[in-house]
Amino acid sequence: MKYRIVVLGAGYAGAFAAGNLARRLSPADTEITVVNAEPDFVERMRLHQLAAGRDLAFRKLADVFAGSGVRLRLARVTGVDPERRTVAVTGGDGDGELAYDTLLHALGSSVAHHGVPGVAEYAFDVAGLSSALRLRERLAGLGAGGTVLVVGEGLTGIEAATEFAESRPDLSVALAARGELGAWLSPKARRHLRQAFDRLGITVHEHTAIEAVEPARAIAADGRSVPAEVTVWSAGFAVHPIAADSGLEVTGTGRIVVDRTMRSVSHPDVYAAGDCVHAIGDNGRPLPMSCASAGSTATQATAAIIARLTGREVPVTGLKYHGNHISLGRRDAIFQMVDGDARSTSWYLGGRTAARLKAGVLKGAGWGIAHPTFGVPKRRRRPATGPDRAGVRAAA
Repeated sequence: MKYRIVVLGAGYAGAFAAGNLARRLSPADTEITVVNAEPDFVERMRLHQLAAGRDLAFRKLADVFAGSGVRLRLARVTGVDPERRTVAVTGGDGDGELAYDTLLHALGSSVAHHGVPGVAEYAFDVAGLSSALRLRERLAGLGAGGTVLVVGEGLTGIEAATEFAESRPDLSVALAARGELGAWLSPKARRHLRQAFDRLGITVHEHTAIEAVEPARAIAADGRSVPAEVTVWSAGFAVHPIAADSGLEVTGTGRIVVDRTMRSVSHPDVYAAGDCVHAIGDNGRPLPMSCASAGSTATQATAAIIARLTGREVPVTGLKYHGNHISLGRRDAIFQMVDGDARSTSWYLGGRTAARLKAGVLKGAGWGIAHPTFGVPKRRRRPATGPDRAGVRAAA
């Protein structure tokens, strides 16, 4: 019987991990299945561009994994039973159940409403494909002078606000920040950011916590009313409750608690990667939700799965966070380096050079997903064999 590896989610972490596993494990002895609700690979880092009206080509996951040996199951995960080692799914083929020997949980995250009244009913977001398309349609229907408010001063909020303002200069775009805009950047990078906002005509409401969203406005904590025919909510992300509901040990925010190899501390048959994992980086701090973290945690998880399955020493791969790369429209960007304590250094790169670098990062990430096995090598490793194959399963 083949060793069954199930990967939940085909985002940056899940798609990369599945391809890496297929590249390094023998298909004669292992069966790799990816479960994903959408038929396409979604470049989440570009969804604000899609919402602003750019035409993006999406890769079909069936094409991505064609010839790789990876099985694709288009379905939504409805539950995980780590005691029985099964995953419950529902999709076009109806309800079903997948059994696994090792599970890699990479379901990512979605927008966090934080219980703010009106967000679920009236706000838009760019955290997923369907929501980005919904926002695209709404923005396209706004006439000249229409008001757009982006809530949240993180990377997503900044990229969304600048993209909207550049793509639709006829709109009145504003951003609401709980604190100071770009407070976490170095002084020079912060100045660059403010100059970009001024150039694009974006109004900034600093020290403004939005506590309610209505159809045509947002209400701040101090009672102020901010006009907004469209409110775009980018005030953080939340993970799916499936992990917590399954009995895996999670943090207070629902992220899966793992050891240094991305293995669940409560269930050794389960690994996690991407936004859903609470991973401690090499600096002793939790890695932030990001594409960079998805890559590093997926690399560590797959290396550990392969090593344990094939009877080799588990390698320790790097879990470093080097900095923040922020698009400011199509022709401007900021690349801010951080030190070992995740604090911004004095060095940063801005302007067209940074924008070209960011475009290269996006292109490279897309190419990596489109070529999941990077060319299958002639020799792939086989699971360890012995008198007690079940022992290998338990140890994996």
